[in-house]
Amino acid sequence: MASAVAIIDIGSNSLKLLVAHRGHAGEIKELQSQTIETRISQGISQAVPRLGAEGMASGLTAIQALLATAAPYAPVKIVLVATSAVRDATNGADFRARVATETGHNVRILTGDEEANMIGLGLSSDPAFAAFNDFYVFDLGGGSLECLRFVQRKITQARSLQLGCVRLTERFIKEPAAPLVIAETTALALHVRDELKRSSFRFPLVAPPAIFMGGSMNTVRALKGARHNLSFAESPTLIGIETIADLLDEISPLNLEARQALPGMAKARADVFPAALITMLTVADYAHLDCFHHSLHNLRWGLAAEALAGL
Repeated sequence: MASAVAIIDIGSNSLKLLVAHRGHAGEIKELQSQTIETRISQGISQAVPRLGAEGMASGLTAIQALLATAAPYAPVKIVLVATSAVRDATNGADFRARVATETGHNVRILTGDEEANMIGLGLSSDPAFAAFNDFYVFDLGGGSLECLRFVQRKITQARSLQLGCVRLTERFIKEPAAPLVIAETTALALHVRDELKRSSFRFPLVAPPAIFMGGSMNTVRALKGARHNLSFAESPTLIGIETIADLLDEISPLNLEARQALPGMAKARADVFPAALITMLTVADYAHLDCFHHSLHNLRWGLAAEALAGL
């Protein structure tokens, strides 16, 4: 088997592993993947954002578990990266030092531009979108929303906005375990719209197709599939905006426990899921979109492509 690489993405809401190698035709092939829902970003919306002791400890435990999962594949390169939560935290360096001491691996902090460009590189490895030339890519995490525009398969715009679902929940949703409050959700949506406007990211009146990635869109797809007794792999990758709006209407009157009980819901994401849905809907409205395509070829795939290019 060709040499493998292992990528660990230390995100704001979850930590994710991809082990991959090059196939016979040069394509990137997944050997193993795993996601651990560990929210290291608690408190990221504070004026002086810091990682909490509990979040750092659970993050380190998750990293060690993901390294153990990757070990049987004997990866020739192991890449650990961190994004918005660690990037913005005043004590992010302390977390990196602790990871290095206890695992022997350094953590690379991606800038917003690096993150956006690696997401674009990852998407280019998804054969489902090989025929797309002009399109948007949105990747929603716990700390940030990455926005990209491709023209003739080249990135012409890239912005990293502080519109992650954990960050927005902390800022706008006073009681995340309670049913939604209209005034809070309205304020959240207006904030997202204002940030999109301030970002200088340009949206043409005639919108190209849009691809949306991230754990929250994975959850939308899982919930939609569960309603039709479909597995995640069987569920459609084209998701209409009305589906997202219907989900928001469904969960708005539910408390956290009831949300977590929904078939297909990622329980650790249920508290920030409403903020994610509102963000998706606001982006769709602002960009004149009536649907999103879904891809799993995200940041980790871009980092895998970068790591494999040197082998």
